[in-house]
Amino acid sequence: MTRIAFIGLGNMGSGMAANQAKAGREVVAFDLSAEALARAKEQGMTPAASAGEAVKDVDVVITMLPAGQHVRDVYEQAILPNARKDALLIDCSTVDVDSARTVNRDASMQGFRAADAPVSGGTAAAQGGTLTFMVGCREQDFAEVEDALKPMAKAIIRAGDSGTGQAAKICNNMLLGISMIGTCEAFALAESLGLDAQKFFDIASKASGQCWSLTSYCPWPGPVPAAPSNRDYEGGFAAAMMLKDLKLAQEAADSSGAPTPLGGAAEALYEELVGRGFGGKDFSFILQMLRGRT
Repeated sequence: MTRIAFIGLGNMGSGMAANQAKAGREVVAFDLSAEALARAKEQGMTPAASAGEAVKDVDVVITMLPAGQHVRDVYEQAILPNARKDALLIDCSTVDVDSARTVNRDASMQGFRAADAPVSGGTAAAQGGTLTFMVGCREQDFAEVEDALKPMAKAIIRAGDSGTGQAAKICNNMLLGISMIGTCEAFALAESLGLDAQKFFDIASKASGQCWSLTSYCPWPGPVPAAPSNRDYEGGFAAAMMLKDLKLAQEAADSSGAPTPLGGAAEALYEELVGRGFGGKDFSFILQMLRGRT
């Protein structure tokens, strides 16, 4: 039986770890939250007293942590000193590219195989085992990384070598943030022009304005029943997390010299939304700010 150490049982990690256990794998879990550990035990996992204890004698270590510094610290202080040298190390957090490459370099220097594998899909996909993974790793390691991630995934794509998984994630989410704002602006304008929202959706979803933010995650309540807009914008992908990813994208743009004027504008708008106290709402809630409802 494959033995997995899973570190980080937050909104995303809890569902991901649970799917590893459902797949029949032995999961040793660690989180700073006692409540999260208790829930993990109920789901068939073995709680560990520390991250260092969790990674001892496992085949795969998976981390899902808030930011680059957390990943660096956990790798330096807990994983690299305690994991078996033949363990596969996979970080699924969304962090800056430099942190991903630093962690991978440090792991490689100590003889480990490592990958950055951030995800797309939100909490519903994490719970349902239908996440998309963007993987940065050596080509010869990808088959094993893919096998480790399968219980949590609908798609696993190798983007390239170390750091490219994170690069793909921040580019994708910058595009998503921009397209959601454009979709919300269009609905707000349609409303101000007296055009019925459902009629606009029916037309735009079959015309050149069609995009994922419109047809799969519609920010206006009604047209897409599964969208968070029909649940008072609860669940889904929090605006604060979108802001985090947009900031990572702008940091990467600044360091690489790539022009991203729309990415910068999107960051500013989500900064305003979060600053108004709506960071916990789904990122499509920006529609309500554009409508003057916040």
